[in-house]
Amino acid sequence: MAEPFEASREILFPKLSTDQLSRLRPLGSQRTVQAGEIIFDQGVIRRSLFVVLEGRVEAVSPSRDGEIRITILEPGEFTGELDLLSGRPSLVRSRAAVASELLEIDLETLRRIVQTDAELSDIFLRTFLRRRVALIEHSLGALVLIGSNFSADSHRLKEFLARNGQPYTYLNVERDSGVQVLLEQFGIGAEDVPVLTCRDRALRNPSNMEVAKYLGFNTAIDESRVHDLIVVGAGPSGLAAAVYAASEGLDVLVLESNAPGGQAGSSSRIENYLGFPTGITGQELAGRAFVQAEKFGAQIAIARVATGLKCDRRPFTVECDGGEPVKGHALLIASGAEYRRLPLANLSRFEGVGVYYGATRLEAQLCAGEEIVIVGGGNSAGQAAMFLSETAKHVHLLVRGDGLSESMSRYLIRRIEECPTITLRTRSEIVSLQGNGHLESVAWNHRETGATEERGIRHLFSMTGAIPNTAWLQGCLALDEKEFIRTGADLSADDLAGAQWPLGRHPYLFETSVPRVFAVGDVRSRSVKRVAAAVGEGSVAVQLVHRVLAE
Repeated sequence: MAEPFEASREILFPKLSTDQLSRLRPLGSQRTVQAGEIIFDQGVIRRSLFVVLEGRVEAVSPSRDGEIRITILEPGEFTGELDLLSGRPSLVRSRAAVASELLEIDLETLRRIVQTDAELSDIFLRTFLRRRVALIEHSLGALVLIGSNFSADSHRLKEFLARNGQPYTYLNVERDSGVQVLLEQFGIGAEDVPVLTCRDRALRNPSNMEVAKYLGFNTAIDESRVHDLIVVGAGPSGLAAAVYAASEGLDVLVLESNAPGGQAGSSSRIENYLGFPTGITGQELAGRAFVQAEKFGAQIAIARVATGLKCDRRPFTVECDGGEPVKGHALLIASGAEYRRLPLANLSRFEGVGVYYGATRLEAQLCAGEEIVIVGGGNSAGQAAMFLSETAKHVHLLVRGDGLSESMSRYLIRRIEECPTITLRTRSEIVSLQGNGHLESVAWNHRETGATEERGIRHLFSMTGAIPNTAWLQGCLALDEKEFIRTGADLSADDLAGAQWPLGRHPYLFETSVPRVFAVGDVRSRSVKRVAAAVGEGSVAVQLVHRVLAE
């Protein structure tokens, strides 16, 4: 059987030069391994990077059907991918094909190398990213998700794994033969799906938090530690803050409830972000920022949901669902916003089984060759319409207003107007959803004519409005009339009096009604709802964090 990465071996397994090896040798320790000796196994956490000096090392992916050989590493080549920096369990097994000499570089030393040696940093990080993408594309690893097209939780888990860059094999109980045999091995019935299996264990419909713990997404958090900065939310603004704060020496902890990227992470293509003329998906942008933050030492906890804030004492305490509270000298809130839900009584029945709030490759596969509806007139809706029009039979774009000019970038409007498989339906709104177990039909009303049209459409994308994720703040900070956080000059005298602002100065830009607590990105009142603006706010806020920590 051919190696799955044979065609792209040159870029996935680069060979270090003699000069590069000479720089690495003093930083590691030499290790001799015998033929057949396992260097590290699948599932190992916080392992070292190994460079082959002499001999050959085999990399394989153990699975329920046996081992799949990934490659044979020759002298000058090295092990590792993104899980090495994140401290997550290894997806592969590595063993000596023959007696070999290796250079072992521990994780802390590797972090110093990627922070101080620009050439080696570029080689390692670029290679790690490419290898992770290749593992995902080939679904390598021991993780198997057994799900159903009629299960919203199946879609939730697929989305959670995909957005967190976790390779997995998906088996559909309605389509894939042999699924029942696998379920019987674990004593599970088809009614228990979705089921997540890895090696000798199975989880029945686990929560995102349980999956993160099961797969070792997060390194242990020292609850007794007081961090310089706690960032709540790993969207563009939160990740930008984490990168700049960690790179400038602050001890940073990031709490993310779902996956890096926030709402922007589900964007199919962002084309108006500086430096990416051909565009970049939200997930790709978030993945790169995530690696940058980890490169500089920020600790990012996935599926760690902030549920409360104690802001009346120092240090600040953030309460977390299913975990101990964490403490920080300063707090940056980047918890973002979510799309407003359609005002339909039976909406929840179809969320994840016909109604979606993001348009990624996952959703594009579900609706290939079918008619779809997208509700919303902002850039996210426009990007989704263009992306999904590549695979869908037809896209109906519904907006309540008279057009798109007030809410969407002109370049997207022009593309939508020129696309023959997109129909813009203005002054229209969804009035009903119908289906049995899965969305089967959608009806919308044209407000000007009063006419109602019903179509046999199985997929609807809701991308309208924004509700800030501020309920967890429990009245701690001054909010505007729509529950967004007021900051800086937007804080009135009444806001500060109500919060008993204790300082002689006015709050800094992005600072809230509580000193040392900042808010950036979509959760902030009157913020510009663009990725570039969010990144800018997160990076600028770090300079103000330094200032308040020095006060």
